[in-house]
Amino acid sequence: MIIRKLRLQKAWSQEQLAEASGLSLRTIQRIERGQTPSLESLKSLAAVFETTIADLQQELTMKTDTNTTTSEENNVIEQVWAIKAFYSHLIQYGVTIITLFIINYFVSPHYYWAWWVALGWGVGVISHALDTYEVFNLFGSKWEKRQIEKRLGRKL
Repeated sequence: MIIRKLRLQKAWSQEQLAEASGLSLRTIQRIERGQTPSLESLKSLAAVFETTIADLQQELTMKTDTNTTTSEENNVIEQVWAIKAFYSHLIQYGVTIITLFIINYFVSPHYYWAWWVALGWGVGVISHALDTYEVFNLFGSKWEKRQIEKRLGRKL
């Protein structure tokens, strides 16, 4: 988590950190999700963040330090990732639908079959938007908490 926080403080993407440290993107993702990094990975990250390996190791093992992310920060980070995923989905939808309409125009200009694809996929995009922006929060965090408490038989 400390690696994610340090990366976000510098406003770097995971790709930029991977490039700067010489590590793979997948390694950065694994470390940010809580996997223990190797000594070589720690050396690279310490060099990039201009700190010592001992500081990174200490921060990785200490959960109460102020440099670790709080649950509120984690929730906000996950919400931002969800919004980013939605925008990525929306861009993919737009580019693909425009391309299909162009192909449709040249292949069969008398019948616009691309509308069916646009409508079908559009329902998915709208559903993704409603979920991302929590318009209808049927299965949101409150529902999850109730289900966990129900299965545990106690309050969290």
